[in-house]
Parts: sequence; C-alpha cells; structure tokens
Amino acid sequence: MLTRRRDLRTGRSPWQDRRLPAIETTRLSDKAEADVVVIGAGISGAMVADALSDAGLSVLIVDRRGPVKGSTVASTALLQYEIDQPLTLLSRQIGEADAVRAWRRSRLALDGLGARIRDLGLSPMRPRDSLYLAGDVLDATGLEREGEARRRAGLETRFLDAAALKARFGIAREAALLGFDNIELDPRLLAAGFLRAAIARGARLSCPVEIVEADTGPRSVRLKTDAGGLIRARHAVFCTGYEIPLGKAPKGHQAISTWAMATVPQTRRLWPERCFIWEASDPYLYMRTTSDGRIICGGEDEDFVDEDKRDALIAEKTKTLQRKLAALLPGVSTEVDYAWTGTFGASGNGLPTIGPLPGLDNCWAVMGFGGNGITYSRIGAEIVRAALTGRDDPDRDLYAFKA
Repeated sequence: MLTRRRDLRTGRSPWQDRRLPAIETTRLSDKAEADVVVIGAGISGAMVADALSDAGLSVLIVDRRGPVKGSTVASTALLQYEIDQPLTLLSRQIGEADAVRAWRRSRLALDGLGARIRDLGLSPMRPRDSLYLAGDVLDATGLEREGEARRRAGLETRFLDAAALKARFGIAREAALLGFDNIELDPRLLAAGFLRAAIARGARLSCPVEIVEADTGPRSVRLKTDAGGLIRARHAVFCTGYEIPLGKAPKGHQAISTWAMATVPQTRRLWPERCFIWEASDPYLYMRTTSDGRIICGGEDEDFVDEDKRDALIAEKTKTLQRKLAALLPGVSTEVDYAWTGTFGASGNGLPTIGPLPGLDNCWAVMGFGGNGITYSRIGAEIVRAALTGRDDPDRDLYAFKA
C-alpha cells in the first residue's frame, strides 16, 4: 500500500452524534479515469475536491474507509489564523520576511474559507476571537513583543495585562493576546458539505477503495486498487493526513498523540465572549465552546503514536484536562460527556507540507501538519488548484516538501 494504515482515533466526539446529510457514492469500475484522483475523503480531500471541481476538472475521490471517517471526526476545530509557532519565534527559524508571509497567508486563508462556506451555504459557523495566554513559551514580556510583531505585519492584536485580562474574561494569568475573527464550527459537517458541493458538480466518490500501487510518468498517473482495478489520471493528490504517503514524513514533521474532552452543556456558565482560549506553553491547553453550550478542551500532546498506549491513557488524560480546565475557569463544570484521543501531526516550525511528492511525478500531497489543520487544508486547496490549472501560487515555496 502507498500509505501507512493507522488507527487514527478512539473514543467519541460530539460531532458523531449529529446526523450527516447523505453523501452520494459510486461503485468504482475496473478501469476508471479522471483529470485528478483525490486520495482521502476527510476535510483536506473535501476542500481539494471542491476547489478542483469548481475549476472545471473531472475529479474522482477515493478513501479506504468512507467519507469523513478518519481524523476529521477527532478534530476540535478551532479554526484560527494564528499559527502554533509564534511570529517572533518563527522569524528566528525561517527569517522575518517568510514568517510574516506565512502568518499573513494563514489570515487570508481563513478569510477565504469563511467566504467559501458562506457562498456555498455550508455548515453553520460562528465568529470567535482568540485569547492567547502567557505560558512557558512566551511570558508577559514575550507576548508583548509578539503582539507588536503581529501588528507590524498588519494583523490586529490587543495586548492584555493581568488586570485587563481578569476584568474582561475573569482569567488569572499574567498576560494574554487577543486576536480577532476566527471561526467556530462542526468539522464533520463542513467536510460533508464540501464533498456534496463537489459531487453536485460531477465529482465522483468511491469507497472503500485502497490504493496499493502507483505508476507515475511525466504525463499521467496509473493507480492500482486493492480490488485489482486501475485508475488513470493526469494527477493524484494525497490528502491522507497522518497516514503519510510512502511512509516517509517530511523533514521536521512527526505524528503525535493528543487527547480531548467535551463537557455537559452549560450555556449559563461559559466565559465572557466565548472566545477560543489557548496557551503559549508546550504542551498547551486549548478550548472552545459549541453551539449547545459545551466546552471542548484538548491538549496534553505526547510524542508517540503507539495506539494501544495512546488509548490506555484516555481516562488519565481526561482527568488532567478536567483539572486544568477547573484551575483556569473555576466557575465552569468539568463533567465529561465525551472523551477521545487521536493521532495528529506536528511540525518543527508549525507549518504544513503542501506540494509535489518527491519521486512521484504528477503526485501532490496536502499534509496539514501543525495546529491549524483546517486552515492549512484551505491553503493546500488553493495551492493545488493553482498548480493544476497552470498558474503559480506566490507562497508555494513556504510549504514545499523537505526531504
């Protein structure tokens, strides 16, 4: 097989209790053709299929499980433009000019994603600001410098000292940065919406289909399936998330384990403004609310991908998340309705990998590694659409595959 099979998640997220609209699938013939084969029917594959079908290309989507049955279900979906790696720290890694480009592109991508959701009438979304709390990565002084760097880059940010933070949000930390205009939604419904939009334009979705072999050349790609079928296409786009194509992660990227929980509904006990909350710490705690008044709280990431070990830690990690949530927001309930764990990706600089796969002509990968996976999926869809329609993307070099 071309991609490693992983046990991507365990437990249950609140998204799984919401009924999805029907997603039409078609039986894959022994010999199929398309302009582009999109491998993976999660949020990245759905966005890529939407973008390419909208550009007039014939698209075939295949998935070894089924539509929206992988990591997307485990996403906590804090759709932010803020990158995991602070602008000041990213500037030291890749240079200030490129760091500013990466942060600005993330802002543009999130704005574009919001516009696309509205245009297609997809999953309901709510605007949310984000509160970035001082921690062991950036203290109050570091946050103040970070805020200044973001404002110089044209990204409106407000610095809150301890008194202002306590007065406005009731949180006792030494400082925070307030960012603006992020998005809260249901990631499973969003992915389903993009798949349905692509299918309505003529895209086809077939599953379960396992791609086991690829024969690539300068003009085409031939993909063999586990059932012995053959797919011919001009291009293939791997949107397989943390089941990495060829089993080789790009330089600086790794799969990690993470845990999350959702509380009972408690609309009257939520914090003011219901903004996203996350920390300038490693590992960091993060949280958001849902439309029915739950708190989703996640974090406690660890650098391993042993599924049995990961799953065995659900109870312990959930208790840790409860304890941290109670310490930060003493007035809320930490009673748990949902708890889950999953395998996700991280990168050394917080940026994803998007671009041609080394050694496979006409094959692309959209790997949304980092904490901004859904925002990065949008960037991936934009870059792939530009390349496959004969145009260039000015930021493509930022995300190129590094072997």
